[in-house]
Amino acid sequence: MANVPHLEFERDIVEIQGQIDKLLSLAEDKGIDVSSDLDALRGRLETLKQDTYRNLRPIEQVQVARHPRRPFTLDYVSRVFTDWLELHGDRAFRDDEAIVGGWARLEGRSVMVIGHQKGRDMKENLRRNFGMPHPEGYRKALRLMRMAEKFGRPVINLIDTPGAYPGIGAEERGQAEAIAMNLREMARMRVPLISVVIGEGGSGGALALGVTDRILMLEHSIYSVISPEGCAAILWRSAEHREKAADALKLTARNLLALGVCDEIVDEPSGGAHSDWDATSDALRAALHRNLGELEALEVEDRIRLRHAKFEAMGSWLGEGAAAES
Repeated sequence: MANVPHLEFERDIVEIQGQIDKLLSLAEDKGIDVSSDLDALRGRLETLKQDTYRNLRPIEQVQVARHPRRPFTLDYVSRVFTDWLELHGDRAFRDDEAIVGGWARLEGRSVMVIGHQKGRDMKENLRRNFGMPHPEGYRKALRLMRMAEKFGRPVINLIDTPGAYPGIGAEERGQAEAIAMNLREMARMRVPLISVVIGEGGSGGALALGVTDRILMLEHSIYSVISPEGCAAILWRSAEHREKAADALKLTARNLLALGVCDEIVDEPSGGAHSDWDATSDALRAALHRNLGELEALEVEDRIRLRHAKFEAMGSWLGEGAAAES
């Protein structure tokens, strides 16, 4: 994690970290005791990280959610789960590497893990299509979810995509139908379903893995019907208004918890998930283990009923007149 790119609002954090690195180098080269200075700087650094990340503006949350060093699905697979066995293909067209999935174990429990996967460099991003699935990616995901249901195993979906790929070929092969089929089938599956927004949850491309019993969001992830840039381009004819759009979209985890769209926020370490992959993975493992235990304790029919009620309640509200009358 030494060469982590930094965001503009992290400038002061980077400066103090640089001072710490220089002190450590000096201590190693000269054999000088700098422990007291290090303790003071580390205290300042931790306080600054907490203050900075506690007060991020929505557009800054977007930047953190898209951070190039933020953990992706396969990074969590190797840290949260064991005995990973990846499965490939939709049995119809091809294997879409923008979505990965397979069997794994969570604290000894057999589960199906499915998620969007972005790339770390240009070569891998081209292979993964920047985390934007084609219809065969969603059909692969549905095939794996049906397999999990066949064997009575829970499904865990990790969401991290700008959206479904909008190319001509994807539309010709039934992008909208593939997403709609996932929504319908997930709504009535009999096994426990959990989705976690680990980074960027964009539009129907994210929702295609999101009709679940529990929707968790990492603290600095986002979930929205459209990107701030896309919203600004439609409403103000310019992506320059993306900050105003991010404010209006209510796309942060705190916003969505208050609106009832997500059920739980998984805390990230101070400095964001990109600053400590292992600590974030530990928090995610604990949240998944607890939520799966709660869901498995429910009767199947009760779980499906609660799942339907959850999504039926989204978007409902009382107007001022109705609220006054009630």
